[in-house]
This record gives sequence, structure tokens and C-alpha cells, in this order.
Amino acid sequence: MSATPAAPAASTGSTTPAAPANPRSRVILASLIGTTIEFYDFYVYATAAVLVFPHLFFPTGDPTTALLSSFAVFGAAMVARPLGAIVFGHLGDKHGRKATLVGALLTMGIATFLIGALPTYEAVGWLAPLLLVVLRIAQGFALGGEWSGAALVATENAPAGKRAWYGTFPQLGAPIGFIIANGLFLVIAALLPSDDPTMPSQAFLDWGWRIPFLFSIVMVAVGLWVRLRLVESTAFQSASKRGKLTRLPLASVFKHYWKQLILGTFFMLATYVLFYLMTTFSLSYGRAAVEPADGALPGLGYSYNTFVLMLIGGVVFFGVFTLLSGPWADRWGRRKTLIWVTIGIIVFGLAWVPLLGAGFVGVMAWLIIGFSLMGMTFGPMGALLPELFPTNVRYTGSGISYNVSSILGAAVAPFIAVALWQAGGGSPFWVGVYLSVMAVLTLIALLVSKETRDVDFDEAGLESSAVL
Repeated sequence: MSATPAAPAASTGSTTPAAPANPRSRVILASLIGTTIEFYDFYVYATAAVLVFPHLFFPTGDPTTALLSSFAVFGAAMVARPLGAIVFGHLGDKHGRKATLVGALLTMGIATFLIGALPTYEAVGWLAPLLLVVLRIAQGFALGGEWSGAALVATENAPAGKRAWYGTFPQLGAPIGFIIANGLFLVIAALLPSDDPTMPSQAFLDWGWRIPFLFSIVMVAVGLWVRLRLVESTAFQSASKRGKLTRLPLASVFKHYWKQLILGTFFMLATYVLFYLMTTFSLSYGRAAVEPADGALPGLGYSYNTFVLMLIGGVVFFGVFTLLSGPWADRWGRRKTLIWVTIGIIVFGLAWVPLLGAGFVGVMAWLIIGFSLMGMTFGPMGALLPELFPTNVRYTGSGISYNVSSILGAAVAPFIAVALWQAGGGSPFWVGVYLSVMAVLTLIALLVSKETRDVDFDEAGLESSAVL
């Protein structure tokens, strides 16, 4: 069936609006808890990629090579995310959001739990990293379908004029998931202390690291209970009743909305690079010794426990500014808000060296500024990307944009950051420049786009309002 925009439905006059398909509390909880669990699972892996996996799954003898190998597996999940967006997007646009979201949550939860049960390289040799790669790809596949579905649950059920604010709730799952995941790792590390601040204890390496992975199954059970109580949004039900669902959403997106796909991908680019530099790379740089042994790169020299506490402090600002960004984007528009935030990211990237060279106060300022900018750029994306596409391809279109950007940004960001860190002789200067360059590309995409705040979610054609 064609995805060509349909004519508006007959006017309903001034009749009282129908009650929402889902109560506000259920919408907020269902969109928030799912992404919290998904990001928790993702952060658990990201932390282990720095702290554990180089020792247990990639023992090359060279610490930098082991770290890069671990980050390469981390990036493999990002490559799988667009495939997940296509598969889950197809199901979500044809059969509804609810069942698709349940499937994504189960896939992520099971994969994460199984990582916690994996044998190490010492036990089974090359089979250990192979299994880790397979499960990591499953994580990425699941997250590829999770985000867009959660964003649609929030925005398709939002009251008029509050779509960006509702869209911040699935985004809020990122900082909450980070705090839970790293907080749990922090507690375990404190209970299993190490004499060497640059290395986990032997007990942590033997079994302690597995606890956060195994714990994810409890969180998944809670998430399933919430999501199984959802009903489909009015927008999707309306498209279905009017016969506007398309047989092949992917083909329709590429045929009719390819400009929106490109714009959406570059809208997210700076967000993704900043996101993974502030979480994954920063943990490596913060924990690296000031005067390391041969083969390692110099860093800030903080212990794991100290730096994770500093990270959590920064992530609190991530959460606060994620919530604040929604009302701002509803009031001033998505485009104007994000243009100013992206300019701020460009400046921030050029200020890395003076901030990180100013001792504890400078490092905390770096974390607070970086995570505040992260909240301000990440929050509006929950509404902006879905607004680029009509209901019958919205799950697919927003999911592909979001997750293709994960390849261009997040999949390679930690790897490029380590290479630039190495090229700079241990200085993070070029890593900051890399962030600024990616933000310039995002700024260009925003400047050639148009505002989407007032698009009608119940109608199909948005092309003229999203693209010049």
C-alpha cells in the first residue's frame, strides 16, 4: 500500500476530545521504565568493557590493544542497531507498538543475563569472545527497536502542546539506567576492594562483575508487567482503521521520506558522540594512571570508585536538563533549542584541555557541563525524530535515523577517541576537537531543516514541514 500522504479526515468540529488510550501515569511509566532497563543493560556492558572484559575476554598482553578490542565489541552492537530498528520498526508499524516493545525488552534482557553467565577466555579460549560478540549484537539489535517504540508511546499519547515534554521521559531512561548500572558496580567494587586503584580485585574479576548482568532479569520482569498493560495509541488505531498502514514500511520510508532519514541521522550525530565520550571514554581516561606503565596511555589517575562517583554526579545534571529541555522545546521549538545547544557542544569540545587540566574542580566542571549539554540535546530528540515521519512509518523511520546515527557516532566514538588520545601522546585535545567537528555536522543539518513542533501526528504527510 502506498505511503503517499492521505487527505485529512473529515472535520470533527468542536466535539470534546476523546479520552486518551492510556492514562498519563501509564504512558510515562511504560516509556520510562523500558528505556531505563535497556540503557541499564547497555551501561552494564559499557562499564564492563572498560573494567573487566579487557582482562577476561581479550588478554593480549598489551593493555591498549585489549581496551581497543573490548571497544570494538562494544561498537558491534551499534552496527546491529539499525537492523533491529528495521525489524522491530516493521512489526511496530504493521502490528502495533505494544507487542513490539515487549519483544525488544525480552531480547535485551535475555542477552544481558546470558553475558553474566559466560565462561571467560581462560576457560574456553576463543569461544568466550565469540559468544560475547553474539550476545552483544543481540543487545544492540534489541535497543534498535526499543528507543523508537518507547518514544512513540510517549509522544503519540501526549496532550497538545506537550509532545516534547512527554518525549523526554523515554530519554530520561538513559541517565537513570546509567546511575543504577554504575551504582551497582560501585557497590560491588566497594564490597570487593582492590589494592591496586587501576585494577579490579581478583574476587571482582572472578565473579563480582557478573552480578549486574544477572540482576537485569529482575528489572525486565518489572518492565514487562508495565508494558503488557498498555493499549495502542489513538494515532496508530486511527491509521489502522483508515486503512493507512503500509505493507512494507521500510520501502515507503526510503521512497517517500529519505530526506527525513538523512536529517534525523545527522540531528543525532553530536548527541551520540557526546554521549559515549562522556560515559565510556571518560571512564577510561579518568582511571588511567598519570604516569602509566609501558604500553598504556596517561590519564587523570582517579580510582574506579572515585571517578564513578564523579560520573554519577555529572549524570544527575544529565537527568535534570533532559527534563528541562522538553518544556523549552515545546515553548521555543525543537530547531531553535537544538541549534543553541549544538553551538554549546562545539565550544565545549574546544575547552577540554583547559578544563581537564584544572584539577578536581576542572574535571567536575567538565563532567557537569558535558552532561548538562547531553541532557539538553538528548531530551528533544524523543519528539523531534518521530515528528519527521507519518504514523504508518513512524516506528521504522525514527528508529532507522536514531540507530544509523549510532554507527556514525557511538559505534566508532570510543575507538576513535582512544586512537586520538594515543595520537595526542596522552592529551585529550584531539578527542575534544573530534566532538566539535561532529557537532558542526549536526548544526548544519539543523540549519537546513524546518521546525516540526506543530505537525499533526494524526496525519501522514510531514515532508513539507520538516525539510526545506
